Amino acid sequence: MPTYEYKCKKCGSTFEKFQSITENPIAQCKYCDGSVYRLISRNVSFILKGSGFYSTDNPKANRSIEKKKLASSSKNKEGKKKLPKKSETKSKEKKNLQTSVK
Repeated sequence: MPTYEYKCKKCGSTFEKFQSITENPIAQCKYCDGSVYRLISRNVSFILKGSGFYSTDNPKANRSIEKKKLASSSKNKEGKKKLPKKSETKSKEKKNLQTSVK
C-alpha cells in the first residue's frame, strides 16, 4: 500500500497518509478541517535487483558466462575422472558375454 502526501489549501500544512490505492482520497485537513489535495510524490523508493532490468544488460551473454563458470567450478571440484578406453570396455564386454554363454 502506498503512502500519499496531501496539502491543505487553507493552512498550507502537508501530511502523509498510508492508504490503499482503491481507497478514496482524503477531503479534509486533519489540522484545520480545510480542503486538501493530493501531491505528486517525489521520493519513490523503487529498487530493481538482479540482472535483465536495463537495456544495457545482455542476458544471453551473461547466461553463457555463468554456464562456463559453473562448468569450470564443477570440474575443479570433481577432479578429472579417468575414463576407460574403448578397447578396454569392448574386451570387458566380450568377457562378460563369454561367461554368460557358458
